[in-house]
Amino acid sequence: MVKTLLSFGHGYSAQALAQLLLPQGWRVIGTTRTAEKAEALWIDGVEALVWPGTDLSEAFAQATHLLVSAGPNADGDPVLNVCEAEIRALAPQLEWAGYLSTTGVYGDHQGGWVDESTALSPSTKRGQMRVEAEAAWQAIVGLPLHIFRLAGIYGPGRGPFSKVRAGTARRIIKDNQVFSRTHVEDIAQILAASIAQPNPGSIYNVCDDDPAPPEDVIGYAAELLGLPLPPAERFDEAEMTPMARSFYAESKRVRNDRIKDELGVKLLYPDYRAGLQALLRAELAYK
Repeated sequence: MVKTLLSFGHGYSAQALAQLLLPQGWRVIGTTRTAEKAEALWIDGVEALVWPGTDLSEAFAQATHLLVSAGPNADGDPVLNVCEAEIRALAPQLEWAGYLSTTGVYGDHQGGWVDESTALSPSTKRGQMRVEAEAAWQAIVGLPLHIFRLAGIYGPGRGPFSKVRAGTARRIIKDNQVFSRTHVEDIAQILAASIAQPNPGSIYNVCDDDPAPPEDVIGYAAELLGLPLPPAERFDEAEMTPMARSFYAESKRVRNDRIKDELGVKLLYPDYRAGLQALLRAELAYK
């Protein structure tokens, strides 16, 4: 039987995984919300379905693996809201299921360290919705579920260089503020490693080795580009959208020992410096 990944909310991280699986002979069926996005996914080799709105019965019948990237909203988990009965029926035939969550479930630790055993105490509504979604997926009997708690994602097309070049980047300064990050290619290799050695019930933090203040990342991007250091602004004085400001409500350092010890992963980009250097090299090579 051909290994077939059914991917709900086939976005940035799922596309990076597909790039690893498709050359190995996998089928990847991915849902997306618009016909335009579906067309782009077909070009990349993904069997894209516009959903909600498309019958998924054939995809369910053929799936051997399941990946859920679609985030929850005020109404709960969008996949389970529509397809919970189908997911429960699907569970026994699956070899692996993955749910992409966020390190936001841990809440604020004032710069302290957290790991997968840390109690969940989100301080934002988004984080609380993720805790509830994780629990909803864990409640499905027989589902070979693996939860991946992702730190801030960056990668091709999602780096700080464009803002630095445009002169719109700012270094927002807030005392003792640190974030953990992860390069999208490391997300993909971690998911692939888990698929290769399933351990249902496992939870993995997905991040690099170097939690760092956000202003350091912006400053390093400017240094790589040979451009002036973007201006520094105190957090309490900076004009920011409520969404942007909410990210600063939590400060923590996230441990990633489990992905190394259990999955044998060696990070491609162990810190933001290696990741930004690679992004810039790729940009220059593409030009």
